[in-house]
Amino acid sequence: MPGEDTFRSVEFFTVLLGAASILALISRRFGFPYTVALVLFGLGVAAFVPVLAFEITPELVLVVLLPALVFEAAYQTDFDHLRRTGGGIALLAIPGVLISAGVVALVIHLATGMQLEIAFVIGAMVSATDPVAVIATFRRLGTPRALTTLVEGESLFNDGTAIVVFTIALRAVEGQVSIPEAVGGFTATVLFSLALGAITGFIASRVVARVNDHLIETTITLLVAYGTYVLADLLHESGVIATVVAGITLGTYGRRIGMSARTQEALDTVWEFLAFILTALIFLLVGLAITVGGLVDAIVPIAWGIGAVLVGRAMVIYGLLGGAARLVGPRRSGLEPGWLHILFWSGLRGAVAVALALSLPEDFPQRDQVQSVVFGITLFTLIAQGLTIGPVARRALHVRPGSGDGPIDPWTASEGVQEIG
Repeated sequence: MPGEDTFRSVEFFTVLLGAASILALISRRFGFPYTVALVLFGLGVAAFVPVLAFEITPELVLVVLLPALVFEAAYQTDFDHLRRTGGGIALLAIPGVLISAGVVALVIHLATGMQLEIAFVIGAMVSATDPVAVIATFRRLGTPRALTTLVEGESLFNDGTAIVVFTIALRAVEGQVSIPEAVGGFTATVLFSLALGAITGFIASRVVARVNDHLIETTITLLVAYGTYVLADLLHESGVIATVVAGITLGTYGRRIGMSARTQEALDTVWEFLAFILTALIFLLVGLAITVGGLVDAIVPIAWGIGAVLVGRAMVIYGLLGGAARLVGPRRSGLEPGWLHILFWSGLRGAVAVALALSLPEDFPQRDQVQSVVFGITLFTLIAQGLTIGPVARRALHVRPGSGDGPIDPWTASEGVQEIG
C-alpha cells in the first residue's frame, strides 16, 4: 500500500539519522574520520543485516542529495581564493578528468581484456573526486586556505565534467557517437551549463536584494539549488556545473549587492545544517550500496583499477598541475611544492561514482562486474586514503603531530559543508 511504503521510508530515514548522530558522537570522541565511519557502518549493515537493505537509486543521490550539497559548497566558496586558484582548478577539472578516465580505461582494458569502451565508462565514473574527509582534516591542521580552495574547487567542477564524460561514454558503448561529436558535445555542454548557472545565480541575486525577509530569501536559495539543477537537466545540460556556478554567483554577487547580515547568518546556518544531514545520508547510502560478495568476485579488475586511479592521479598532479606550476613559476602559480603530495593523496572517490554505477542501464554489458569495480575503487580511496591523509598532510606541511590536531567535531567543523563526488 502507498501509505505503508511512505511510512517505511520515513522509518528508514529516521533510522539513518539516528545512526548518523551516534556515529558523529563516536567519531568526535575518538577523532575518527566521520565519513569513513559512515561508509563502514553502511557496509556492515548491508553485509550482516541484509533484512535492513534499502534500494539505493541513482536518482536519490544525483537528484535529491547532490544538488543541495554542491550548491552549499559553491555558495560558501571564497571567490577571491577561487579566482587565484582558478587556473589550477580548470586543469584538474577538465583535462585532469579526461586523463584520469583515459588511464583507468587503458589499464583495465590491457590488464583484463575488457572492451575499451566499457573500461572508459569505468574511468569516467571514478574520475570525480570527493574531498569531504580531506577538508575536515585540512581544517584541523590549519591548512593554507589556497590549498583548501584548490581541493574544494576541483571537486565542485569535476563532478559536473565527470558526469558529462560518463554520458558520452555510455553513448560510445552503444555506438551512437564519434570522437568529433564527443568533443563538440562536451565543450558545448560545459559552456552552456556555465552560462545557465551564471544567469540563474544573477537573477536570484537581484530578487534576493529586493526582499527583506530572511525566510523568503532562504527559500529562494533552496529553489535556486534544485531549480537550476532540474532546468539544466531538462535542457540536457550539466545540472551539477550549472548549480555550482549559480551557488558561486549568489554567494559572491548576491552577498555584495544587498543581502542583509541577518539573511547571511540565516543562510549560513540553514545550509550548514542541510549539508551535514545530506552528507551523513549520502555516505551511509554509499556503504549500503556496496556488497562484499561483488567485491570479492571482481577483486582482480578492482586491483588493476586502484593502481590505474593512483597512476592517473599522479600524472594529473605531478605532470599536468606540477608541470604548469613550474612553467609559470612558484610565485604566479601560488602552488607550494609540498602541496602536490597532499593533492595526490586527497583524490578520494565517493558518492557520485557510486550513483553513476547504480545508474547503468540494466542491459549494459558486464553491468555487475563494472559496478563492483567502481564500488571497490571507491571503497579503497575512502578508507585507505581517508584514514591516512592526515599524516600525509602533516608531513608535507611540516606540522608536528598533536599541533592543532585534535579530534574532528562533525557538529562544528562540519565535514558536510563540502561537496561529494
